[in-house]
Amino acid sequence: MKTVNLALVGFGNVGRAFARLLARKHQDIREKYGLDLRITGIATRRHGTVIAPEGLDLEVLLDRVQRGADLNGLSPHPVPGDTFTFIQKVPADVLLELTPVNYDTGEPALTHIRMALQQGMHAVTANKGPVVHGYRELQALAREQGRAFYFESAVMDGAPVFALFRETLPAARLVGFEGILNSTTNLVLTRMETHGETLEQAVAYAQKIGIAETDPSGDIDGWDAAIKVAALVTVLMGEDLKPHQVEREGIGRLTPADIHRARDAGRRWKLVCRAYRENGRLVARVQPEQVPASSPLYNVMGTSCLIRFETDVLGDLSLREDDPTPETTAYGLLADVLNAVR
Repeated sequence: MKTVNLALVGFGNVGRAFARLLARKHQDIREKYGLDLRITGIATRRHGTVIAPEGLDLEVLLDRVQRGADLNGLSPHPVPGDTFTFIQKVPADVLLELTPVNYDTGEPALTHIRMALQQGMHAVTANKGPVVHGYRELQALAREQGRAFYFESAVMDGAPVFALFRETLPAARLVGFEGILNSTTNLVLTRMETHGETLEQAVAYAQKIGIAETDPSGDIDGWDAAIKVAALVTVLMGEDLKPHQVEREGIGRLTPADIHRARDAGRRWKLVCRAYRENGRLVARVQPEQVPASSPLYNVMGTSCLIRFETDVLGDLSLREDDPTPETTAYGLLADVLNAVR
């Protein structure tokens, strides 16, 4: 049995979902892969830090967090005062970087992952920032260290978007793609159509059920979708692209009247992501569009997402994910961990 130690930076909804999933899958992973995965450290900005070289009891950990207690009391040793020292001190084989995205620079996640690779850890993240702002550097560093840098959960939660090309489509060239990649805006547009809500009412509902952030501008203004487009282009189309280089328009200007007129015409408003090459020039765009009933995007409702790839060998290939949750994102992280250490 091979023991694999995991360290987490960030322990919000996704980190907690990962801990629950790890507890549920622990025995299956031992039996199928001969791996004993355990969490030996967690660093958070607001809830304390813990380093436990023998591994944390996940039930105790989750109960403590549920009660609002900080993590410091779980640590048998003095805890570092900052995340960078934590990464240097924690005994771990894999770092899971789970901090919020920074659209402009990718920091501090970019530095966290760089440090982890330099320490000889594999690096796994759900954070899009390091992918668009440091992909080439981090991949080169990972190869130099004989480690992996994986980020399946950065786009479409746990759906195998990047692994699809990395593992199963050798020599395939991505010509372009289109899709719905932001769950929050798709839910908002669905509520506006099916419940007659205003944009503000639909956003409030998304916040109430935990889909939208307290400040929803990253979703509503199209930044989350734009950084996902940038990540896909950078990794799968081989051209470095930053979010501000994506032509971007959010859904903020849409009114219930716009939604109803489209419905009466047999169409639906969707925030559509696209990238393709036109006369040798890359076009990358996020914008609201009225899609007809014949479009594969038409019936993607609620928090569901879909991406349609155009390749040079298989033609069109679509990947759809229905109603993702933090547990879905957590599975993408777990899959990355297993692929990294196996």
